[in-house]
Amino acid sequence: MKKLVLFGLFFLFLFPHLKLAFSLSPDGLSLLSLKSAVDQPSGQSVLADWNENDETPCNWSGVSCKNISGFPDPRVVGVVVSAKNLRGYIPSELGNLIYLRRLNLHNNFFYGSIPDQLFNATSLHSLFLYGNNLSGSLPPSICKLPRLQNLDLSYNSLSGSLPENLKNCKQFQRLILAQNKFSGEIPGGIWPELDNLVQLDLSSNEFKGPIPSTIGELNSLSGTLNLSYNHLSGNLPKSLGDLPVTVSFDLRNNNLSGKIPETGSFANQGPTAFLNNPLLCGFPLQKSCNNSSTSSSGTQNSGPNSGETQKKGLSPGLIILISAADAGGVALIGLIIVYIYWKNKDSSNSCSCTGKTKFGDNNKGKFCSVCPFGCINECRNNDSELEDNEKGEKSGKGEGELVAIDKGFSFELDELLRASAYVLGKSGLGIV
Repeated sequence: MKKLVLFGLFFLFLFPHLKLAFSLSPDGLSLLSLKSAVDQPSGQSVLADWNENDETPCNWSGVSCKNISGFPDPRVVGVVVSAKNLRGYIPSELGNLIYLRRLNLHNNFFYGSIPDQLFNATSLHSLFLYGNNLSGSLPPSICKLPRLQNLDLSYNSLSGSLPENLKNCKQFQRLILAQNKFSGEIPGGIWPELDNLVQLDLSSNEFKGPIPSTIGELNSLSGTLNLSYNHLSGNLPKSLGDLPVTVSFDLRNNNLSGKIPETGSFANQGPTAFLNNPLLCGFPLQKSCNNSSTSSSGTQNSGPNSGETQKKGLSPGLIILISAADAGGVALIGLIIVYIYWKNKDSSNSCSCTGKTKFGDNNKGKFCSVCPFGCINECRNNDSELEDNEKGEKSGKGEGELVAIDKGFSFELDELLRASAYVLGKSGLGIV
């Protein structure tokens, strides 16, 4: 009898706890671990309606459920508690939500590392933890999630290098790790395996070394390839030009060098895609590569002929100077031709300042008073000769000199005989 009483008291003591254990579903118990991990008082928390006395968590704020065949109760498929100023850590018990597809805790104040057990929730296809204070490295078991498509861990304090096994996340569509502290070189073996990746953002980290040429094999990429604000160096791989033409590059604020290729997708980029890379040159930066020292950046990939001098094209200034000289030469030749033409024309149409005509011609000769410019000197010379002749006539000497009116005119005998009616000349003694 005494034992029966003791058993009854023990049962009454455990009855409330047994009611809790059998009333709330396993998914609800896992979610209560998140509520307990938040530092805020339960009365002021946005999770205040997460009540352990409920049979199912499907009516809790931010929780969505779905009926799964083979289970009597709905299972949790989504948890969205974003921008609620929650401060705490991410509990590992969330990995027990085996049918959880979407976990969204972005823009809160969660700290600590991402628990490796979280990736036991193998149905996850979207994990959004951006805008928190998470630290530590990227869990190596992240690719245990065979359906994971969207991973956004940006704006945290995650560090370390990118694990090579990211190549096993073949279902990745969006990989956004911007604004963290990831370092080391970007592994090249990851990208050929990510056939479905449409968005890649590794900006504002501490990556160094060259850009892997295998990134050019991301044929499904769209939007922006963002590698800005890192410490990447070396030449731009030409394989990036094989990316779809709709892809925009953002390679600002790195230490890239050499000439920007002008093939494929490179031809569609504006200058802002390459800003603050002092050693980059070429289109579209409008910075000539002739005066850029690319030897230091190219020594890592240089071959045996790296010491040979490369042929340099003519600079734009030299081309303009040569063109101007050619134009000036053509103009000078044209002026000379025009000058010779008008000179000959003036000679053929020149006046006879001495009044010379062919003997027997009735046309009067042109006088000096109407001569054009070419005859001025000739007129002056002829006037001086006439003055000398007049002085000879006034001298009164007996001997006269025959002065022909038309100088340089030669007479033949038969012409003299036929021209007796014409005045041939004059002398001091009279007219002949």
